[in-house]
Amino acid sequence: MFEIFNKPPADPIELPLAVGPWPAILIVSTYLLFVLKVGRQFMEHRQPYDLNKVLRVYNLIQIVYNGVLFILISYVLFILKPYKLSCIMVLPLDHPVKFFERSLSYAYYLNKILDLMDTVFMVLRKNYRQITVLHMSHHSIMVLAVYTGIRFNGYGGHFTIMGIFNVFVHTVMYSYYYISSQKQAVSQNPTWKQYITILQMFQFFSVMLHSVYTLMQPDCEVALLAIIAVLAMGLLMVVMFTNFYIHTYILPKKAKQK
Repeated sequence: MFEIFNKPPADPIELPLAVGPWPAILIVSTYLLFVLKVGRQFMEHRQPYDLNKVLRVYNLIQIVYNGVLFILISYVLFILKPYKLSCIMVLPLDHPVKFFERSLSYAYYLNKILDLMDTVFMVLRKNYRQITVLHMSHHSIMVLAVYTGIRFNGYGGHFTIMGIFNVFVHTVMYSYYYISSQKQAVSQNPTWKQYITILQMFQFFSVMLHSVYTLMQPDCEVALLAIIAVLAMGLLMVVMFTNFYIHTYILPKKAKQK
């Protein structure tokens, strides 16, 4: 089973934090250790930190980061058009758009690492109620999954569709976070959070449908393992987000009506 790790990287250019599995594993392990134990022990006898200004800057950075990625990925997909959308293969190393593809995929990977700061801020503010299994699993899995895709599939390829949906959703989500920090009326309206959860569920359904569509193409040479990985991850996230949606928005309403 471990022979797969002896295979050379799909892309010979290994960039910082994407060189071997250990950087991703250490980052996620440190993240979980801080969130579940060390951070809570550190905050045990301290007052919650006032991070409102820090969070505003962080949210703005995320809005710009994800927004620019969305525009650039859209430019590659719909203007440069190096792919057939029904069968998105990793571009050859000598392809003129390869540098663009590699750079955007790597920037997306770094963004998944940056996303871990969401939970760190929650710990420092003692917002432990927001640190759900879904929240931690989603952030941890995304870092490891994106690295694994780069390692065995290469930069870009079939995972590009997941990337463009994800950066769009995150642009909307962090825009909501920033606006709600400025306008109390928005932060107190749970409907917006509900819409964002629905949007997140929609992205995973769409990614799964694209993978099924790719699977149906008779001459498509996208690696079967890549398609199965996207389907499995999409299904896992749909189940977890649906469970979160039911327990957060549907069951409380029924209890309130009773």
